[in-house]
Amino acid sequence: MSMPITNSLARPAVPAIRRVPWTLLIFLLLAPLAWIGSRYSIFLVTEITIDALFAISLNLLLGTTGLVSFGHVAYFGVGAYVCGILMKTYGVSFAIAFPAAGLGAALAALVFGYFCVRLTKIYFAMLTLAFSQIIWAICFKWNAVTGGDQGIADVPFPDMQWMDSIPGISGLSANARFYLLALTLVAVAIAVIGMITRSPFGRMLTAIRDNRERAAFIGLNVRAYELAVFVVAGGFAGLSGALYGIFTRGVFPDYVFWPKSAEVMIMAILGGMGFFWGPAVGALVLVWLNQEITNYTEYWPFVLGTMLLVLLFALPGGVLGGLAGLYGTLRRRMGRRDA
Repeated sequence: MSMPITNSLARPAVPAIRRVPWTLLIFLLLAPLAWIGSRYSIFLVTEITIDALFAISLNLLLGTTGLVSFGHVAYFGVGAYVCGILMKTYGVSFAIAFPAAGLGAALAALVFGYFCVRLTKIYFAMLTLAFSQIIWAICFKWNAVTGGDQGIADVPFPDMQWMDSIPGISGLSANARFYLLALTLVAVAIAVIGMITRSPFGRMLTAIRDNRERAAFIGLNVRAYELAVFVVAGGFAGLSGALYGIFTRGVFPDYVFWPKSAEVMIMAILGGMGFFWGPAVGALVLVWLNQEITNYTEYWPFVLGTMLLVLLFALPGGVLGGLAGLYGTLRRRMGRRDA
């Protein structure tokens, strides 16, 4: 009797919970904050939204492909500087500067990624860190273009007068309008990342993550796929950097320094890098805790270190991993009770 042959790259059955349009649902839940939220809440959620895109872009490498990048902040910084320089120095509109930021970051990722994907494991990770330090040094020393250690201050807000034609928006403040603009752009970007993750290309990346040698043995050009996802992730990181530079009204060398890369890595691990929305949850938890704890104590690094120790021992799968484990335990107990 012949056994059926299964195709390991065939489209898997999609659970009902994954068929929910989460990006649209979350957008619809967060959008009313522009009208009913306080100035502080709008500020906080804007930062969380931008950081969520940054963390999800990193997870394309970390969780989807299994590539540990310590220098992902380089492309975040390139996007921030490209957008800031175009808008502040040359007076270019946001409609042009924003996609240019993503394109510039993707080109930088293409150049650096060409060398990085030739290495594996810790050597890959250290080379990404080395390239990010090169970007930081350029931003810190190139006074004529980047402003050196002073950075680029007073990056202007986008021209959002076109929003007046939308009912209910004409009375909103500039911060609330930018929140809606950033929320919309981030939602579209995350939706595109989700499509990439679920596409055949995304399944190839997962195959590389699970077993790089086997993927190469069946004929996949592993380096080409890794370079492609490196460029895509860098481009989305550049878009988040462009939004962040406008949000903080300035671009500075600290945006490219390695602690920022460690911060986004913590977001991905904290939320659960095995889940698509895990890094976004990590961004939510980390940014909110940072804002709350720094109001009471200056020992935020100590609190962060303690939190990471608890996370690694109690919730190795991150917040969503812990919730998924709890949900599975409850289902098993309910099944035994019904039986």
